[in-house]
Amino acid sequence: MDITVLILLILGIFIGFYVQTVIGFAGSLIALPILLLGMELTDAIAYISIFYLFSSAFLITKEWKNIDKKIILKLALTSIIGVLLGILVLTFSKPILLKKGLGIFILIYVAYVLYGKTKLKLKRGEVISFGVLAGFFSGVFSTGGPLYVICIENSVKEIKAFRATMIGVLGLVTLTRVPALAVSDLLNFSHLKMTLLVIPFFLFAQFLGKRTFTKINENMFKKLLLGLLCFSGLILLF
Repeated sequence: MDITVLILLILGIFIGFYVQTVIGFAGSLIALPILLLGMELTDAIAYISIFYLFSSAFLITKEWKNIDKKIILKLALTSIIGVLLGILVLTFSKPILLKKGLGIFILIYVAYVLYGKTKLKLKRGEVISFGVLAGFFSGVFSTGGPLYVICIENSVKEIKAFRATMIGVLGLVTLTRVPALAVSDLLNFSHLKMTLLVIPFFLFAQFLGKRTFTKINENMFKKLLLGLLCFSGLILLF
């Protein structure tokens, strides 16, 4: 066992899923750059996907009543199609330019929210397109969260419902991504063995994140959301 890889995995998963539990997304956006310091992209995606499965199972049971099921149903099919396309690209190519393109898009969206005179409203066809794109980037980099934020923020205003719906849709994506990674042989038994060593730190991150969320007011939540989107855009770009 490489102790450096284990330390990076513990650090990335702990910080990433602490943020994921507080906000409802961004776990992979925080964890991925840390994991890539010591492992290949495919291994990092495999580990993140496993812990997303654990996180989704835990959080969805807690937040079920707050999830907007209509939005989940609207995004379900398009997200699944996008994830499968993303896994194909991850398996057969090195899609670095796509990562930079997503980063640029996210930064443009943050700038629009901060300085635009009218609020962005997505029509049904645009929501479907965003669903495919979000699923695609979830399959390639596990980083479709910001695109789901844009979709869900247009429909859900209350922060509890927003966070819960983000958790729900990312749980759906994870249920598609993990079997697809296993079939593609990008996720294997060695990833599961290393995962067992990191679970205690992951559970502690979930505990701290849940406690932090109860202390955040709506204004602070929105600022944190935009800040994380901006951070994630820069990380993907550079």
